[in-house]
Amino acid sequence: MAKSPYITREGWQALDQELKFLWKVERPQVTQAVSDAAALGDRSENAEYIYGKRRLREIDRRVRFLSKRLEVLKIVDYSPSQEGKIFFGAWVELENEEGEINQYR
Repeated sequence: MAKSPYITREGWQALDQELKFLWKVERPQVTQAVSDAAALGDRSENAEYIYGKRRLREIDRRVRFLSKRLEVLKIVDYSPSQEGKIFFGAWVELENEEGEINQYR
């Protein structure tokens, strides 16, 4: 089953921010750590090297997923003309019998 291609602006920005962090901050750090561990010599029993390569594969997998996902997602924006309507991403306030107001998204 395909996931919904709709997302709120805040959700899209969070995914985009994660992608940028992984690509510009975390991946270079892990790449440097793997390079340093590889310089120590024997890679077959080098736990730091093995863990670093595994982490690098995880980062690359997540970067590929986020890149592909962000291309197809459609941002749903609120417009003032939609006041009084419930739509994807809207905040809705409900009042129960006791008069308590709960807010949902």
